[in-house]
Amino acid sequence: MNPSPPGDEGALWYDDEAGPMVRAYTITGGRTRPDSDSDVDLIAVMVPAVGTAPDDNLDEEHLALLDLCRDAPLTVAELASEADLALGVVRVLLGDLLRDGHLRAIRPVPPAELPDVGLLKDVIDGLRAL
Repeated sequence: MNPSPPGDEGALWYDDEAGPMVRAYTITGGRTRPDSDSDVDLIAVMVPAVGTAPDDNLDEEHLALLDLCRDAPLTVAELASEADLALGVVRVLLGDLLRDGHLRAIRPVPPAELPDVGLLKDVIDGLRAL
């Protein structure tokens, strides 16, 4: 039988097809931000750290994220989509994995460090002139 919210006896607040419902704060232990100092950017690419094996004390969600990263490097946003978890939850879990050395983050090059497009065009034009 489906439980109903307090004060609303008999009304269904989810259906049988929804499956088990787990609140985000139960997965993250009530945390809303990663414990580690590293900022988990949405476009940071997560890759497994070399020479690390999963701990026995990692929970199901941590292991699922590790497995996804082992298949192919993925951004934080892609991991959230693939794992079917809320983005905030994934950021907290990835922070744990980064802190413990299971993953490493490859961050995109900041725009200020990218080469000047005009300079690149000049180089290409110079090469074509040869």
